Amino acid sequence: MSEKHLLVIGGATASGKSDVALMFARRFGAPILSADSRQFYREMTIGTAKPPAEVLAEVPHHFINSLSIHDSYSVGRYEQDALALLADHYRERDLAIVAGGSGLFIQALCTGMDRFPDISADTRQWVADGEATGGIEWLRTQLAALDPAYYAAVDRHNPARLRRALEVCRETGKPYSAFRSGRRTERPFSIHYLLLQRPRAELYARIDARVDAMVEAGLEAEARALYLHRHLPALHTVGYEEWFDHFDGRETRAETIRKIKQHTRNYAKRQDTWFRKYGAWQVFHPDEKPWEGWVFR
Repeated sequence: MSEKHLLVIGGATASGKSDVALMFARRFGAPILSADSRQFYREMTIGTAKPPAEVLAEVPHHFINSLSIHDSYSVGRYEQDALALLADHYRERDLAIVAGGSGLFIQALCTGMDRFPDISADTRQWVADGEATGGIEWLRTQLAALDPAYYAAVDRHNPARLRRALEVCRETGKPYSAFRSGRRTERPFSIHYLLLQRPRAELYARIDARVDAMVEAGLEAEARALYLHRHLPALHTVGYEEWFDHFDGRETRAETIRKIKQHTRNYAKRQDTWFRKYGAWQVFHPDEKPWEGWVFR
């Protein structure tokens, strides 16, 4: 039996992951699994930089347009669904590709995640109500009191991380950190980590240009169509939240676009930090193309 391979293509937003993944997919006849947690949602297209329709038709893509913004979906569910998909794929083929910048989804698929308890609707509502009243500072204060160890390590500017940890603390009466074992799960396939990196000035210029292209393609109208659903977790996303402030009259259009660019650059910096800490990456500039002679067998 030939060995099975998973090629993981990571990198910050606008680094060129989709183009490199498509090149490998065409060359080896392999499917692409998205690890971009916002590309899952059918209603969010322009602002999530999904591949164009003709590319989606040409090469099998999974976890793109697979959910509605009204659906609940977790990293744990992604792990289960992606592993099931790969098990079926590997019955016939030897290579699959994962591409995306959502680090926790990559980690879940490649090495597994700790198991956390289910969260009740009452707990979710308690956290949501507190955040609605006190904002991110309320999340920080509550988490610092309930789990100071995790609070010392968490990205305090990431409300999703704060929210999730606080839900677990409230639901179980135990610190979130008590559920984090750090154990890794072996997978029945070889994993190859390819990280795309560009000099910061080059990456930021690409980000700015892409935001301009998104605006030209109709990002404002896409965000306006989602305005009534702005409370949903899926829409707490760079490229959408900024427009909601504009629609509420708190920002000018020009300032909104400037903030999208700045917040996207901030996000890219956080992605770079995560990728440096996780995975045995082979790091390349996309223009180097070191993979010309690669084979997987």
